[in-house]
Amino acid sequence: MGQTFTEKILSAHLVEGEMAKGSEIGIRIDQTLTQDATGTMAYLEFEAMGVPRVKTERSVAYIDHNTLQNGFENADDHRFIGSVCKKHGIYFSRPGNGICHQVHLERFGIPGKTLIGSDSHTPTGGGIGMIAIGAGGMDVAVAMGGGTYYITCPKVVKVNLTGKLQPWVAAKDVILEVLKRLSVKGGVGKVIEYCGEGVKTLSVPERATITNMGAELGATTSIFPSDEITHEFLKAQGREEAYTPLCADADAVYDEEVNIDLSKLEPLAACPHSPDNVKSVSELSGMKIDQVCIGSCTNSSLLDMMKVAHILKGKTVNPDVSLAIAPGSKQVLNMLANNGALAIMIDAGARILESACGPCIGMGQSPNSKGISLRTFNRNFEGRSGTKDGQIYLVSPETAAISALTGVFTDPRTLGDAADITLPEKFTINDNMIVPPADEKDMDSIEVLRGPNIKPFPVSEPLAETIDAKCSLKVGDNITTDHIMPAGAKILPLRSNIPKISEFCFAVCDEKFHDRALELGKSVIVGGSNYGQGSSREHAALAPLYLGVKAVIVKSFARIHMANLINAGIVPLTFANESDYDKIDQMDELKIENIGKQIANGKVIKVTNVTKGFDFEVNADLSERQKEMLYAGGLLNYTKQNS
Repeated sequence: MGQTFTEKILSAHLVEGEMAKGSEIGIRIDQTLTQDATGTMAYLEFEAMGVPRVKTERSVAYIDHNTLQNGFENADDHRFIGSVCKKHGIYFSRPGNGICHQVHLERFGIPGKTLIGSDSHTPTGGGIGMIAIGAGGMDVAVAMGGGTYYITCPKVVKVNLTGKLQPWVAAKDVILEVLKRLSVKGGVGKVIEYCGEGVKTLSVPERATITNMGAELGATTSIFPSDEITHEFLKAQGREEAYTPLCADADAVYDEEVNIDLSKLEPLAACPHSPDNVKSVSELSGMKIDQVCIGSCTNSSLLDMMKVAHILKGKTVNPDVSLAIAPGSKQVLNMLANNGALAIMIDAGARILESACGPCIGMGQSPNSKGISLRTFNRNFEGRSGTKDGQIYLVSPETAAISALTGVFTDPRTLGDAADITLPEKFTINDNMIVPPADEKDMDSIEVLRGPNIKPFPVSEPLAETIDAKCSLKVGDNITTDHIMPAGAKILPLRSNIPKISEFCFAVCDEKFHDRALELGKSVIVGGSNYGQGSSREHAALAPLYLGVKAVIVKSFARIHMANLINAGIVPLTFANESDYDKIDQMDELKIENIGKQIANGKVIKVTNVTKGFDFEVNADLSERQKEMLYAGGLLNYTKQNS
């Protein structure tokens, strides 16, 4: 029996465990990436480990999230990260060089390698045949120190692509179709592997769009084969030596299979407030819009930008619409400037933003009150845009561009013949915004520069014998990390200051949570299904840790957030009987006696609702390693104990 492409890479990197679906495995990590919203904390954690030099093949720190220089905080964080990189052997991508996933795809990604990044959209690297996984900053820090990265051995879903996309139908429509079919929970515990003849019709940037948004499925990652298309892309980037042909065996066996005929797809849109709330653009046709934003790590490639320029050429943006465009990297921006496409965008009335995440994480360009904003981004969670009642729709660059001209939702197929845009045989190569680290012999002379906003990693304690605490917050289903720890221009600069950023914890759900949690001293959070979906930001675990949260009891967890809770030393528990969720109210006193022994004895744990006088059962679905981490008080303590 042959292997899937996923199984081939995981097997080649297996360090601990066996390739048995559902069991924990440890894999060797070849590359890491961080971005500045999560990177400062990751590097504080790396320093705390006491490892003098990174042990990966390549680690890169990107500055792409907190690029608004309003106050000293962001600038200080960038300076800190740059100095840490210089000292400890990490490459530093300066502000303005571009979005981490776009730049890493262009300049560093290698087929067949493993990559983890402190950003949930790290699976973008699957577009060139990497196992690329989003993780918490602490996991990345451990990997940089040479440690093993642990995941649940995933099921592998075959998405069989046939046919070819029709004119004006885009890669964005492919992943929206997958989300429509599988939902935001449909990829949990799985890798999505794209196969079939239709794969050969998709360029690397198109593939990367699809793998990028695979994060919205809750999947471990997504991956395409490394083939002649990959070869052409790497050759054009001047990195032909990185190419290796890789794919699944012909007789590979998959756990699930999804069939998609590309030729039958039509332009789609994810409607507020979830990436899987998908309708056809034709259904929405004629709806008045207020704003269009084109860019993000999902759709900011040269190919995307050239399609947008083709649509805008010789036209003017509707006077009732604000159009903002952010090329994904300096390389893309340079090439647009040199080939005239940038001038076309400017002439049409587009607002050109720097090559950064920007509006995607609420860092500028928030829409007007109740504004309808079409975005080529990957997430449309409530409030993520920076406007609480903003109505955010996720669409392709083609749909976005034509709608910006008409002022209403418009099906791009109404434009007539599509332009035949192909990628260049050679991209413009200029890596002068990537700073290599100092030589190892010089590292001791490098001073790490710290600003006053940078506070130490919050201290976690070994697991107490008994958890006896009130429920400080009860929330519903599909609570995202944006609910738990919001982003945006006001909050992101505080990423290196857990005490300060914790003031905004759960503010989207309950503005009084911070004060109530502090007053209680210790507490438990209760939630519904798919708790913690979305971003990999470990601050959604660190802020609750600082506020005294000892355990989280929910119907189900999103993968990365559950791992981040364990890393922080917070106990993640799931209801054995989901109906018990309905019996608990906020401020109920919950007691778990001998929790360490209960965890050690098995999955089922007894919890007493002291306030209402009844017991209920929860599951602690933990590996032996995760149990040991919780006993120690989190990954950092565990790593120190075992180093």
